[in-house]
Amino acid sequence: MKRSLISSALALALSVSTLPLHAATTSPNSWDALQPDREQVIASLNVVELLKRHHYNKPPLNDARSVKIYEGYLKLLDPARMYFTAGDIAEFDKWRTRFDDLLKSGDLEPGFAIYKRHLDRLEERLEFALAMLDKGVDSIDFNVDETLETDREKAPWAKDRAALDDLWRKRVKDEVLRLKLAKKEPKAIQELLVKRYKNQLSRLDQTRGEDIFQAYINAFAQTYDPHTQYLSPDNAENFDINMSLSLEGIGAVLQSDNEYVKVVRLVPAGPAEKSKQVAPADKIVGVAQGDGEMVDVIGWRLDEVVKLIRGPKGSVVRLEVIPASNAPNDQTSKVVSITREAVKLEEQAAKKSVLNLEHDGSTFKLGVIEVPAFYLDFKAFRAGDPEYKSTTRDVKKLLSELQKEKVDGVVIDLRNNGGGSLQEATELTGLFIDQGPTVLVRNSDGRVDVLADDSTGAYYTGPMAVLVNRLSASASEIFAGAMQDYHRALIIGGQTFGKGTVQTIQPLNHGELKLTLAKFYRVSGQSTQHQGVLPDIEYPSVVDTKQIGESALPEAMPWDSIRPAIKPELDPFKPFLAELKARHDARTANNPDFVYSRERLALTQALMKDTVVSLNEAKRRAEQSDIEAKQLAMENTRRKAKGEELLKELKTEDEDALPEEDDKTKPEDDAYLTETGQILLDYLGLNAALAKH
Repeated sequence: MKRSLISSALALALSVSTLPLHAATTSPNSWDALQPDREQVIASLNVVELLKRHHYNKPPLNDARSVKIYEGYLKLLDPARMYFTAGDIAEFDKWRTRFDDLLKSGDLEPGFAIYKRHLDRLEERLEFALAMLDKGVDSIDFNVDETLETDREKAPWAKDRAALDDLWRKRVKDEVLRLKLAKKEPKAIQELLVKRYKNQLSRLDQTRGEDIFQAYINAFAQTYDPHTQYLSPDNAENFDINMSLSLEGIGAVLQSDNEYVKVVRLVPAGPAEKSKQVAPADKIVGVAQGDGEMVDVIGWRLDEVVKLIRGPKGSVVRLEVIPASNAPNDQTSKVVSITREAVKLEEQAAKKSVLNLEHDGSTFKLGVIEVPAFYLDFKAFRAGDPEYKSTTRDVKKLLSELQKEKVDGVVIDLRNNGGGSLQEATELTGLFIDQGPTVLVRNSDGRVDVLADDSTGAYYTGPMAVLVNRLSASASEIFAGAMQDYHRALIIGGQTFGKGTVQTIQPLNHGELKLTLAKFYRVSGQSTQHQGVLPDIEYPSVVDTKQIGESALPEAMPWDSIRPAIKPELDPFKPFLAELKARHDARTANNPDFVYSRERLALTQALMKDTVVSLNEAKRRAEQSDIEAKQLAMENTRRKAKGEELLKELKTEDEDALPEEDDKTKPEDDAYLTETGQILLDYLGLNAALAKH
């Protein structure tokens, strides 16, 4: 997309840029004087125009969208409804259906007014918490039977300041109790919380008009979809195309989750992934440079946390992390040391192994090709280097080697593959089909571009399965979808991520706008958006799909379909799917790794539903002991079944990796991979039996 796209928006902006700005009021608070400047007014009008003309959906900016902007802004500023009172909301309600008109005219005042009230309320709450802590954590009575609702997203707004005081008294009490249960001493708890709240107070005074502008314009932009967002001049460089942050230093994609920063996925072969100490949905609560002091980052903005995590290549960053595997109210953390480095292309390269299996009394060899990412060495490719590295070239070479080893079939392992080059997804598809379309890209004007494999003949025509999970995203979904639509492979594993949209970065007079302008569709006409690729045979998920994935994001664009690019052909797998599933269920009913995954996910989901916590220490300790006993029993059941040493207590410093994420020495040790091979062999046996008839 060219810069000229914004010329009409800029003309409109310049025509109204002389709007009078409100005079600053005098107040002891440093933020009361903050007002939108001329550059921000122009940028806001540019954003309005760009979204109107070029967003994929082109939805109208009307009263209905105004309500979405209003509710989204309140959720952004006060997600747990712990700052604003019902009186504040009654005052703001006059703007509820007016944000559309105000944005069209370049009037940013309501966005600034609501944000500044938020800062006022935040200051009051932090001062209340500090006053409570001044009495000492030992003065808090943990014998009283009272509870706290932790999921307050839809709770009523507090009636008045007294109601907020009571809510915050319970909140501080809960924070102290969580830290007590995490085995911290009273003095250390007091110091940690006082420092946390004082740091948050001091950062309030550093609020700039740019912070307010970015928050407000993002509340507007993200009513369109979660990947459309405004990037301030300072933050533009920090954001990658996937809504979150691509950190060169540790190789992790992060996003905000209320007061926490949450890991969404790990970059394959990146420092965080190689550490085996960080997992999706983990929360980062502290950051330290080398041996330096750990900085508590709860309540910090995402971009502020990123600045701390980034640093020179070769330097060490320490992260204090609350593992996702903990119970929802378990604040037990661990510290992970990671050496910052760039992800090397050769470490992301596809690699092969041979899976030796016993099946129905015979021995079989299956080739396994693990594809961590869809990569292409653009620099070498453009320079005409005949040895340039790419996913397709590497996989083709590995397939040739496996065929020489006379394997009975191939498994393409795309677990945790977050995507990459669209060109590579298309070319890799071409290795397995004769020729034809590979993916459709529908633009905002309704035009559909068809990407296709033009070379005749498939390089590999033998039996194959594709193994995916919730963290298989984007280009992985395009490849897996094509293999399913061409009936070329059995798709096995978990429902994939569901990221099926295309973004572009558009420069503005002030900052940048990342907007969604196209959508991917499979050759069957189905979108990969929202629901991702649904496997033919499903495995238990190791992450909760309500926490991770496109469908977990607010305002995610829906799944839909367009006209298919290929004629439907007879599906060779369909007649056997029921039998394949029955055999899989029977085989995994008592498989220790599968049983463990199912039970673990069920426990996590049950705990997530229980959002009321006791503030009585004895009751809370009993609840935590019960949860830990269940987790330990599950882990030891798995270990016993596999002939491994039993644990006396759960490890916290070195969390046991999940079965499908273990650093395996041989492919047969990976329960998910082994079962995928068995399913593929089941199909070959059933198909051969049918052919004999």
